[in-house]
Amino acid sequence: MGALEGKVVLVTGGGNGIGRDCALIAAQEGAKVVVNDLGGGLKGEDEGSAGPAEKVAQEIRAAGGEAVSNSDSVTSLKAVEGMVEQARDTFGGLHAVINPAGILRDVMFHKMSEDDWDRVIDVHMRGSFNVARATIELFREQNDGSYMFYTSTSGLFGNIGQANYGAAKMGIAGLSRIIAMEGARNNVRSNCIAPVAWTRMTQSVPIKDEAQAARRAVMAEKIRPDQPARFSVALASDQAKHVTGQIFGVSGENIILYSQPRPIETCTKPEGESWTVESILKEAVPQMAPKFYDLNRAPPSAQPKQAQPA
Repeated sequence: MGALEGKVVLVTGGGNGIGRDCALIAAQEGAKVVVNDLGGGLKGEDEGSAGPAEKVAQEIRAAGGEAVSNSDSVTSLKAVEGMVEQARDTFGGLHAVINPAGILRDVMFHKMSEDDWDRVIDVHMRGSFNVARATIELFREQNDGSYMFYTSTSGLFGNIGQANYGAAKMGIAGLSRIIAMEGARNNVRSNCIAPVAWTRMTQSVPIKDEAQAARRAVMAEKIRPDQPARFSVALASDQAKHVTGQIFGVSGENIILYSQPRPIETCTKPEGESWTVESILKEAVPQMAPKFYDLNRAPPSAQPKQAQPA
């Protein structure tokens, strides 16, 4: 019996990359799957196509599983509500949402257009709101529900040229945390994952030289989309009911638990005294400065360690 036997799972962005593997692996673990994918381009500029989602659904059915496809956009709450109804009408319910649907519009912030900003925020941030809002009442009523949202190290650490993407992904981490807090007493769980995988998103970064091309060839083999997909599916299972409100990462065979913001230094004036502009600059800022984070993309301690052979 698979880890998701008897479960119905909605996978967005399920036509390609990590989403595709999430759908396939969920089905292999016994879930009935609604495979959603708009079928558009990486930048969200193309018209949608039912092809990618239906192809994955057909692959699941050919292997003996149960799946249906959906090619609507997560940017529409009404469309996502339709996905939920499709799951309930076809399979009799819905128990988990895995939400890797996304696009990229990479550009330096001082050159970013309003459309570049809006389209990325719409798919990632609004899309995450939509899949949660369309399902949260059902999950609360049935005292059973699991979300796996997709954040990114571009939000957690920052990444040049991705202000729109990083802002959305950091917002998703906050959304997931609060859904977990509010849903705890109704057995509604929410986690998010910052995956590192070789997908069409990572392939879109231009290659500058032969050395980079060689590194990419190694990456394609070592950081595959099935690795974060397996983790996403695992956390949708009943065996992970105690796991909620966390931020994870998966890079190759490294599974990472990320810290979440907490105070690390407090400067306090004695009773009856107040901070002034001068004392802030002379006392508080110098006291905190040794603990400032620099502008490196990630501190060395956050880099995943290589798994040791058994």
